[in-house]
Formats: sequence, C-alpha cells, structure tokens
Amino acid sequence: MNFRQFFSKFFNNHSETSENHWDQNLQTHYFKTTKDKGFQVIEDYFNKSSNCEIVALSKEHGEISVNFSKGRKAFVVATVIMVRPYRTAVDFSVTTESVIPFDLGYSHNLIPKLYDELKKELTYIEDPKRNNAQV
Repeated sequence: MNFRQFFSKFFNNHSETSENHWDQNLQTHYFKTTKDKGFQVIEDYFNKSSNCEIVALSKEHGEISVNFSKGRKAFVVATVIMVRPYRTAVDFSVTTESVIPFDLGYSHNLIPKLYDELKKELTYIEDPKRNNAQV
C-alpha cells in the first residue's frame, strides 16, 4: 500500500468496490446464484439486522439502499448484477456520516464484513486472477 492508498483508506468517508480495485477486499465479488436470489439474500440480511433500515429497493436495477443508524452512521448501496447464468456480481458503496470529513477506515472495513455475511448464504466464486483458484 503506497501513501496515496493509505491516505484514501483512512482519511476518506467513502469506499466502494470495483472490478480492479487496488485492495483485494474491495474488488467485486461473484456468487453462483441468480440476480433475484442474490437480491433476496441481501434484502433479508438487511431486514434482519437491527442496526440498519432499508431506504429504497429497485429490483429492476438490482439496487438496495440502506441507512446504518446505530453506532457509526453510514449509507450503503448494494448492487446486484447477473453477468451470465449463475454468475452474479455484488458491489457495495459505503459513505459514512461524521462531524469530521473522514472515518479512519470504517467504510473501507465495513465492505469485507458485508461480503463475509453474503458468503455464509451464497456460494462464492473464487477469481482465478486473484489467488490462482479455479472457477
């Protein structure tokens, strides 16, 4: 991690996943499921969680918007996209609300926790480019 990456990780209030993110934990994760089932699992997780409230659902666009209200306040957008049959991408965008303009890595660390919860419910597809596993 170079200085710019360190600075953006800890002195920022927004983090999001992408296909080619420098941090492997924030790269797009793929699951062996359909868009509808993946969307339903994410919706169920947020509904069961006591510290968040679903703000908006768009099944057509595959997006769920959530406010985390207990503890640190954060706004999360989860996006579910089926790239081919039984290969569905899930991305997260997290923005924290605080008095100071940075969150000391909270938004950066929340995304891997959300992915870990999804891996309990859905079959994760390892990316061979990431760690030489087979799909």
